[in-house]
Amino acid sequence: MPKLKVCVDCLPGSKRPAPNPGPRCATHWREAKKAQKQRAHTAAVNKTYSFADADHYDRLYKLQDGKCAICRRATGKTKRLAVDHDHQTEEVRGLLCSTCNRILGHFRDDPNAFGRAIAYLNDPPYRTLLREYARELLDDG
Repeated sequence: MPKLKVCVDCLPGSKRPAPNPGPRCATHWREAKKAQKQRAHTAAVNKTYSFADADHYDRLYKLQDGKCAICRRATGKTKRLAVDHDHQTEEVRGLLCSTCNRILGHFRDDPNAFGRAIAYLNDPPYRTLLREYARELLDDG
């Protein structure tokens, strides 16, 4: 039988085994891994976007009520929200879910494209076709 190691993070006297090779039980290993991942994300974001303060991502997240700035559905719990920035000025704009971030990229940050998308949703071309068809029927009838 393998020798049992006690987890370094558990309370003294705890008998939970620490699986090899690390010094932590499975629960504390997951917590440590999550914390390390958070530190790596914070360091990468701060380096990439030159945030003035290390907590700017978290403050921006709270400012947006923990949701994507556009769709307001994604919370970043499963997958962190992306830092959106203007590609010309490199200025950070906000936090977006990956779907909304891709939409902005696809539209190339063109407000006119968004205006056309809104117009399309409000009055799709097929409705226009149906109105014209109805007029033709009335004129012929």
